[in-house]
Amino acid sequence: MENGGRRHGEAVHQDIENGDASPVVGADIAAVDLSSSLRAPVQQHSAGRYTPRSLPSIRTRESESQKKVQNDDADVEVFDRIERETFKLELYHSDPFVDVRGLKSMGGQQHAMPHSPRDPEDYSMDVDGPSDNPGYVSLFIETQMGKMGTFMGVFIPCFQNIMGIIFYIRFTWVIGIAGIWNSLLLVSFCCFCTFLTAISLSAIATNGAMKGGGPYYLIGRALGPEVGVSIGLCFFLGNAVAAAMYILGAVETFLDAIPGADLFKRTVTDLYVAPSPAAVPEVLYTPSIHDLQVYGLIFTAALCVIVFGGVRIINRVSPAFLIPVFLSLFCIFIGIFTAGRHSDSTGITGLKLSTLRENWSSRYQFTNDAGIPAPTGFYWDFESLLGLFFPAVTGIMAGSNRSGSLKDTQRSIPRGTLSAIAATTTLYLVSVVMFGAVASRNELLTDRLLTATIAWPVPWVVQVAIVLSTLGAALQSLTGAPRLLAAIANDDIIPVLKYFKASDDEEPYYAMIFTMFICAGCVVLGNLDLISPVTTMFFLLCYGGVNLSCFLLDLLDAPSWRPRFKFHHWSLSLLGALICIVIMFMISWVFTIVAVALAALLYWYVSIKGKGGDWGDGFKSAYFQLALRSLRSLGATPVHPKNWYPIPLIFCKPWGILPNDVPCHPKLADFANCMKKKGRGMSIFASILEGDYEEKAEESRVACQLLSTYIDHKKCEGVAEVIVAHNIIEGFRIIVQAMGLANLKPNIVCMRHPEIWRDHRSSNIPENFVNIINDCSLSNKAVVIVKGLDEWPGEFQKHYGTIDLYWIVRDGGLMLLLSQLLRAKDCFESCKIQVFCIAEEDSEADELKADVRKFLHDLRMQADVIIVTMKSWKDHQQDAQVAESSGRDNAMESFSKARKRISQHNAESLKKAGSSSNNPSHPAIDTIDEQQVNKFLYTCLKLNSIIMRYSVSAAVVLVSLPPPPPYHPPYCYMEYIDLLVASIPRLLMVRGYSRDVVTIFT
Repeated sequence: MENGGRRHGEAVHQDIENGDASPVVGADIAAVDLSSSLRAPVQQHSAGRYTPRSLPSIRTRESESQKKVQNDDADVEVFDRIERETFKLELYHSDPFVDVRGLKSMGGQQHAMPHSPRDPEDYSMDVDGPSDNPGYVSLFIETQMGKMGTFMGVFIPCFQNIMGIIFYIRFTWVIGIAGIWNSLLLVSFCCFCTFLTAISLSAIATNGAMKGGGPYYLIGRALGPEVGVSIGLCFFLGNAVAAAMYILGAVETFLDAIPGADLFKRTVTDLYVAPSPAAVPEVLYTPSIHDLQVYGLIFTAALCVIVFGGVRIINRVSPAFLIPVFLSLFCIFIGIFTAGRHSDSTGITGLKLSTLRENWSSRYQFTNDAGIPAPTGFYWDFESLLGLFFPAVTGIMAGSNRSGSLKDTQRSIPRGTLSAIAATTTLYLVSVVMFGAVASRNELLTDRLLTATIAWPVPWVVQVAIVLSTLGAALQSLTGAPRLLAAIANDDIIPVLKYFKASDDEEPYYAMIFTMFICAGCVVLGNLDLISPVTTMFFLLCYGGVNLSCFLLDLLDAPSWRPRFKFHHWSLSLLGALICIVIMFMISWVFTIVAVALAALLYWYVSIKGKGGDWGDGFKSAYFQLALRSLRSLGATPVHPKNWYPIPLIFCKPWGILPNDVPCHPKLADFANCMKKKGRGMSIFASILEGDYEEKAEESRVACQLLSTYIDHKKCEGVAEVIVAHNIIEGFRIIVQAMGLANLKPNIVCMRHPEIWRDHRSSNIPENFVNIINDCSLSNKAVVIVKGLDEWPGEFQKHYGTIDLYWIVRDGGLMLLLSQLLRAKDCFESCKIQVFCIAEEDSEADELKADVRKFLHDLRMQADVIIVTMKSWKDHQQDAQVAESSGRDNAMESFSKARKRISQHNAESLKKAGSSSNNPSHPAIDTIDEQQVNKFLYTCLKLNSIIMRYSVSAAVVLVSLPPPPPYHPPYCYMEYIDLLVASIPRLLMVRGYSRDVVTIFT
């Protein structure tokens, strides 16, 4: 045999020396195949198999060594030519790239992606123009002009609403009834409730972009449209009624300051300082209720004119209502420190310890309708004072009501609201001590305008400030309430509210008119003390809804729940909701039942008549975790991105590497747990037995039991399934079509990278691998290929370094979400995330980096963004001033070897096709596009060099998995993947599917 081979070689050599040309054998063909020119793409049979054509015979007189040098020179020439060309990532030709335009469509509208990798023209995620798409651009770029920051947009409205009419004309009276000690307790209790609500509000508001509607938007998106609309309408009524309360307070102050403005005779009230027989009766004149009604309607009409002028007019007149608040506070506290020197009233003692002791204890008693102590009338205790005072701290939503007008809601709402609560709480607590130490109890109970009486230098300064500040608070309520109603109407949940719809650039005039009628009706009542508890109930309902929303979201802890505000806990939200309920019943169980009944009636109406919608609320997330409830509520509709959970389909033994008695790779369950937040969620471990079902049924049951035991041993939440099919592909197609139920179907296919695919015993692996990836695309499943599974960390193995993402194509955010889930595990919690994006041109690198950083910021994801340009090795050498020649030489060597392997495989396929064909006149089939093959090989080598340059010490690398190119044999695709992942110890190749799994909205 050996001699025969030698004689054959000598004969061939002799023919060459004699000048006779002879046909090149298979090895020669393999050496020269890919150096030919561009050819037409190969056709593909219906069975999907690649059939190569026979190559033309090539005659040569070169020796073997000269031939090798010539072929190597040809490889170098091809490599250099590709490097000189304008580089495009043609390998990912059918996927939408991570670019500036693509980021603008992610996180907003959900657009469908193609179901097949062979339809690249379907990859259009921007169906609307930039001005028509209500997504990323319109929310974060185009609408930032002319918006307000934290101080003017949140702090000032909250401060102005909290330091309102109750502080000026009722707070000193409350101190006189409750005493200093109980007043401190009352203020602390109310402010503690609003503080807990503000924490819940901050957590929800920082969990994504926030549209107009304030607390209604937050509650609706957390608890569903039914709860959101019912509580939102109650909160709207609360704002409208609060405006009437502020107007009546302004009128009362106005008439006390200018008695000559009375239109009707004042009410005369006998004043009893103490309920003892020795008490000296005095007479107190109070404004007539008809004066309150007339002037209240006049003030309401004046505010209507301002509100109808729009936001620009409101912003212009706001300083006139704002400055007096700070001026009056300054004058009041100066007057407290100078009291007793310039005051003629004997009840104002100045700051004295004896007065403080006298007013320390409470004196709950009866008062008449004017609030003056009397032998009979209404009895005031702690619970009734709670209902009167609580509206004084209910301005915390004033900033969130303007969420549509803020530059950065996630920054402004927490900082502005909590700062306003801290400042006003301090002022209230200090004021309790100051007022209790400066005036006698009789003065506190009888002088409704003690704040003006005590002010320095003259009372009218504070009286004017009270009128303007209370009218300013009323203006805030009359501005926010119509926009809240318009936001509810715009969601189109209740058809009857369609008349109040208004676009973002229009004033909600019909909603304004409706709000004015409600406000005017409450003004006609003319009783401030009657309106106050009603307002309290509506606000407490809203606060309870905000706390319950945060409690539910915190308890469910869905992957989308990643608020930037970290100082929250579900127990605090639950405590805040319980306190709201307790306060409602303490104030009045009758008003509580009426308010809850109204909310329940609205909930029932929305449930029956309203148009349902999936807002990704917390209840839907709870249904998803409870399987039966989930199937009943969610049905087969696509899951909202906020409620998207990874349900991995773990392909246990796709390549036949493991022995029969080993059900799955030991580390595969550890990897599956890394894809689920805190280990929660379902995984499906699937294995395929090749053969006939009747013969393999019992074996499949035993294998399923073994696999279930493995899952339980690894403490992984999942189920085991073993399928019997004639081959791997048929079994896999059965799994992806039939596995799961409704929204509990697997959405990610996970399998090990086939490192042994070159083994002659595994000749069907490339074809199976390509078919599986294509089938995943057809069945709308994501794909995660794990390389280096043997090195995957266990439960107690810590890793340091970085988690590097090479985000090349828009995969719905799956790669970004996987990095966050990996980092949530103990083994990767110390790692830092780095996102690498590929810029094809240097000119777009800066813009792409800014957009990616903004996008990650809006997704509440902390990661470093690095933009890499696809330069040649020589350009990298010039930029980095390091020797890149060795890397280029290694890449060129890999490039040459890959081309030779492809050529050799092509020759072997030709040989098999020729031996199996009985028809010599069989028409030739065109070969693959060699130029495209060369570009794909170069692309993979270049991407691999970038990964090796930046991620040599990374704990794990994630890279976009390129789709199998059409009309390329599976062997070529495996060569591309091998070059892409070469020398990377631990790597995940990720390919997304047609749904976004992340969202920027709360």
